[in-house]
Amino acid sequence: MDVARLRDSFARVAIHGDELPLFFYSDLFIKHPEVRDLFPVSMAAQRAHLVDALVTIVSQVDKVDDLTAFLQGLGRDHRKFGAVAGHYAAVGASLLATLEHFSGPAWTPEVAADWEEAYGLVGAVMTEAAAADEQERPAWWRGTVVAHEQRAFDVSVLLVRPEPRMDYLPGQSVAIECPSRPRLWRYYSMANAPRPDGMLEFHVRLIDGGAVSMALTGSAIVGAELRLGPPVGALTLSQPLSGRDLLLVAGSTGLAPLKAILDQLTALPQPPKAHLFFGARNAAGLYDLDSLEKMAAQHPWLAVTPAVSADPRFTGETGSLPDVVARHGDWSGRDAYLAGPADMVSAAVTRLTSAGIPRDRIHIEDFGWSEP
Repeated sequence: MDVARLRDSFARVAIHGDELPLFFYSDLFIKHPEVRDLFPVSMAAQRAHLVDALVTIVSQVDKVDDLTAFLQGLGRDHRKFGAVAGHYAAVGASLLATLEHFSGPAWTPEVAADWEEAYGLVGAVMTEAAAADEQERPAWWRGTVVAHEQRAFDVSVLLVRPEPRMDYLPGQSVAIECPSRPRLWRYYSMANAPRPDGMLEFHVRLIDGGAVSMALTGSAIVGAELRLGPPVGALTLSQPLSGRDLLLVAGSTGLAPLKAILDQLTALPQPPKAHLFFGARNAAGLYDLDSLEKMAAQHPWLAVTPAVSADPRFTGETGSLPDVVARHGDWSGRDAYLAGPADMVSAAVTRLTSAGIPRDRIHIEDFGWSEP
């Protein structure tokens, strides 16, 4: 496989934008109508995920370890959709047909061979990972919503009982599908470390036009049965602990995975010092501040600083969250964990690296292949 030739080929077809996934899924559903039921009615998000996955694969094709890890996660995650090994041949045939269609005269036997080899690797790694995962855990869990609390006009906290019990690492997330939004999966982080009763706490923010968040934030959700995908994500504490103190920066419901990490720290005999910055646009958006302040009062190793970016009535820290963090001191000796809106996280990464924290000590979540 010629990596440079493969990347050049993808660059040629990628300029066609949304036409690429439109052609692919049309070809797939016409030739294999039996797979249509695996996908949501609206394919807009799914088309974007296809392109994102192809970009990742092509960019990492010469980085074997990174690409393998990405594909293994993809293979395990696709089990919740009902994907089976037999589907991969159909997907591969439609992908090659799509690439050939948009390549035009540039589609040579050599380019075709490159893509066949590349997809052969993709399919093999994904199916092997899925088969191994099948031996260890279900494709999805049944989750029953046992409690709902509206903490702000656009934020709800759900308590969910999974069956069977789910093992996960604090900071990880699961994809959730609800009955009224079939085949639409959205990722939410658990806001607690694993508990003896197995309950999972989720912080759900209502998003304009967000079909799943709208379904999850009403009080009628209590008693509903959800489907929960397997826990995923790398926003977890390094093991063993580095010995350095921690900086945690949470914007809005990005608090959830960081609160789970704090919950994990409370069980340690000698936890590191941790400073959590919790930001929102206004005071009402600091929906879990009371709980955080109680936690800080009980644990002297924890400091909590709330901040708002657009509320002149707020008497505490104001300004963008990265600015508030930057003016609060020197964090270069700490490990940083960031979660929240993508633009906030990106700005915070830039500020922290320029302030002396090595990039490999700044931890963020980037599923790449996940739902938004």
